[in-house]
Amino acid sequence: MRTYTGTKVINATPMSRAEYNVFRGWQLPADENGADDGYLVEYTDGGKPNTLKYAGYVSWSPKDVFERAYSLVRLPHEQRVIDERHELDTKVAALFVFINESPIFAKLDEAEQGRLKRQFDYMVEYSFVLKERIEAFK
Repeated sequence: MRTYTGTKVINATPMSRAEYNVFRGWQLPADENGADDGYLVEYTDGGKPNTLKYAGYVSWSPKDVFERAYSLVRLPHEQRVIDERHELDTKVAALFVFINESPIFAKLDEAEQGRLKRQFDYMVEYSFVLKERIEAFK
């Protein structure tokens, strides 16, 4: 037996094993856990449709298997927000180190130290807003 790897573009939606069985009109086998998290997967690059509700071949995949094999394709504006937060968090970390560990910070006048601390607070809040936006992407 030889090992192969491949790439597919698929459509998927979160769905438990029990929900998938209901969708297909099947009885859940007694030896299966219907609460298993997973995904309904539609393969659009071949395979005869096996349900009238989808144009491609449909199957179910356990969540852990699916998430190891596939990554969500982000819309361009979503990826920009993700990248922006990553860049911002890198700057927040550097400013935190500067404020808490740099001897230069300690030599700055009190007003400048205050401005930098306020800047840090605003940057952290901005990062939280970006995090909320990212979590809202569907």
